[in-house]
Amino acid sequence: QVQLVESGGGLVQAGGSLRLSCAASGRAFSNYAMGWFRQAPGKEREFIAGISWSGGKTLYADSVKGRFTISRDNAKNTVYLQMNNLKPEDTAVYFCAADYLPWVIFTTVDAYDYWGQGTQVTASS
Repeated sequence: QVQLVESGGGLVQAGGSLRLSCAASGRAFSNYAMGWFRQAPGKEREFIAGISWSGGKTLYADSVKGRFTISRDNAKNTVYLQMNNLKPEDTAVYFCAADYLPWVIFTTVDAYDYWGQGTQVTASS
């Protein structure tokens, strides 16, 4: 079992920045690839970014490439999502997720084994 807790969400003006954190507890954090997803009202949950167990591989959705950066600190059992140049269309609940295949980054919801409760990000125009 892995428990995931997101933090760092909030309200920011368009063009601003936020850094989300996801703290993991339970089984060895480095055994998991990690992903960030988001879900806007009335829309499906979508993949944003993923990172392999070592941090050596990352993957981004086209909509956030060049603006968002995913990273992890295995010593702190934490994965981060740095979000710059936020746009109103980035407004959503953001979720982190863990996948027990540490060297592969999947982009589908059903590939991930554990989920956090989510944190709201709102970018106002």
